[in-house]
Amino acid sequence: MQYVDFSQNRKFDLIAIGRIAIDFNPLDYFKPLSQSQQYRKYLGGSPANVAVGLARLGKKVGFIGKVSDDQFGDYVTQFFANEGIDVSRVTRALNGEKLGLTFTEILSPTESSILMYRDGIADLTLSPADVDEEYIASAKAILISGTALAQSPSREACLKAMQLAEKNNTRIIFDIDYRAYNWKSADEIAVYYTAVAEHADIIMGSREEYDLTQAIFAPNFDDDKTAKYWFGKRAKIVIIKHGKQGSTAHTCDGQKYNIKSFPVKAFKSFGGGDGYGSAFLYGLFEGKEIIDCLELGSASASMLVSAHGCSEFMPTVEELEKFIKDEKQEFGDMIARG
Repeated sequence: MQYVDFSQNRKFDLIAIGRIAIDFNPLDYFKPLSQSQQYRKYLGGSPANVAVGLARLGKKVGFIGKVSDDQFGDYVTQFFANEGIDVSRVTRALNGEKLGLTFTEILSPTESSILMYRDGIADLTLSPADVDEEYIASAKAILISGTALAQSPSREACLKAMQLAEKNNTRIIFDIDYRAYNWKSADEIAVYYTAVAEHADIIMGSREEYDLTQAIFAPNFDDDKTAKYWFGKRAKIVIIKHGKQGSTAHTCDGQKYNIKSFPVKAFKSFGGGDGYGSAFLYGLFEGKEIIDCLELGSASASMLVSAHGCSEFMPTVEELEKFIKDEKQEFGDMIARG
């Protein structure tokens, strides 16, 4: 059953909005960040990673965002262009704002942390003037990242994009994507997350992220109550992730589909969520059943936690299908479902 109907004959499958950053992952890993001296640079930021993931899977992707007017801005813009992502709405910050930088600590395959620099950041200077109706109307769906709601004028740009999407029958996907940086209070988080979630057709987040979204009106909801609440608004699919324990897709007809993680030898404990999101959305755009979308998402997530980075390691369709086939041959058919 198809729970979300996408308008066909659109130029883009998805336009992502929000954070483009740079990740520095240590090459001398399995030690504290304070002792790491060598790093590899990657394009980063959750919506940027999802955009790359979908492009690798053959989808037509655009992006609305702000980057720094320097060589790092050149780097991420060219990376997008090389992946086939439209950069016509990726513009330069005007007042010296820089790309956000993320330094990761990989202490072990299961213990990692992230240090983010998010002051004076280019992506949060995205303004409503940077969002135009023609571009929004050219996509089947837009993806709004929760980090883009943390500060003005970026949050107003997202709200404008959401309004234009509703006007033009463009579906709205909300990736809650919580990061503590730039937020001032729990109430502020709940207010802006709710403002978007109430209009979203698809919501994706962890249990913690839903708790933050619902902190004012429903602080003690479980997964089932959470899904039912958002179905009472506009949502058709509510995805709740539980890390290594897997995830569940709740659908507006009262069904829920559970997925386990594919067993892999993990290298790090971050990065899987963006692979999950891009592959799940790929399945939806392809018209696949929800359980098959979840299987694709789970497989991509497992592939990403076993890789050194995120964006550069996003799989192609062929790589994703081979991974699923090989895993099932080794661990048994349907190992990821249940």
